[in-house]
Amino acid sequence: MTTAEAKQTQSDEGWEPRIVAFCCNWCSYAGADLAGTSRIQYPPNARIIRVNCTGRIDVEFILAALDMGADGVLVSGCHPGDCHYTSGNLKLRARWALMKKALEQAGVNPKRVRLQWASASEAQKFADGVTTMTEQVRELGPIERQWQ
Repeated sequence: MTTAEAKQTQSDEGWEPRIVAFCCNWCSYAGADLAGTSRIQYPPNARIIRVNCTGRIDVEFILAALDMGADGVLVSGCHPGDCHYTSGNLKLRARWALMKKALEQAGVNPKRVRLQWASASEAQKFADGVTTMTEQVRELGPIERQWQ
């Protein structure tokens, strides 16, 4: 999505939140795929970006997604202890509070970001996370990009 597309979306009536979901390749992305093949319904607001591991997620990824038009960011990875790379999700979990604080200092409501754990067999849990995130961001309204 380009910045121009994001601005167009902001000005349209009937606003719908745009959620960027960073999903771990080994668990949550497979869970999202299972949700699709199982025909589990969840809002179409999420755009999934597959990453090798949630340990790779940095606050810059989240700010870039918000800057490019997302109204919220969902990070979904393996359960603690189940990381394909042993400790990537644990490293993310350790940084998460700091990342939320950094986002808050950048003027982003921390409710616009969410971290969840969903394994490859937890399609319903993934779908519920997307639904929860979409509803939460819908209540917050369109994001005001004041950091630009």
